[in-house]
Amino acid sequence: MHKVPILTILTLSFIGLAHAQQQGSMAKNIRTTREIKVISSAGARALADACTTWAEQNKQTVAMAILDWGGNLIESHAMEGAAPNAIDTALLKAKSALRWRRATSETNKMVRNGENLAPTFMNDFPQPGALPIVLNGQVIGAMGVSGADGEKCAKAAIDTVFNGQAATAAR
Repeated sequence: MHKVPILTILTLSFIGLAHAQQQGSMAKNIRTTREIKVISSAGARALADACTTWAEQNKQTVAMAILDWGGNLIESHAMEGAAPNAIDTALLKAKSALRWRRATSETNKMVRNGENLAPTFMNDFPQPGALPIVLNGQVIGAMGVSGADGEKCAKAAIDTVFNGQAATAAR
């Protein structure tokens, strides 16, 4: 098997010239950029492939959606026989995991026990099946899986592709 680039590094600038001029000498001590890790297309495809392999081994049919840190859809895939709404459901789950930076099963428990009802009116979909992807303490994306044991499939894929180096909770 060949190695694929899993992440792309993106540098973003967060300060303008006018602000730097206003700050004078203090601007020298301000960190004006930061590096953000982004899941590459090849990395997202590898996650989809790994989840599909896990599902096939466990005789399950799933659909999945992989988002980058900003909530942009990078990859989606539905196995043959997946329900017609499965990709949409996987995408909604992934967005919820990314927003709350936790497994959607945890968010689901919070809503059910009345601890936090915000996800119910924030257009979230707090149903089990999605995990955030955290690398070196930085949330770099999320993976949502619709059908069967979605979170187990996502966890297996994340562990496989990131060789156990990525976490699935931001806390």
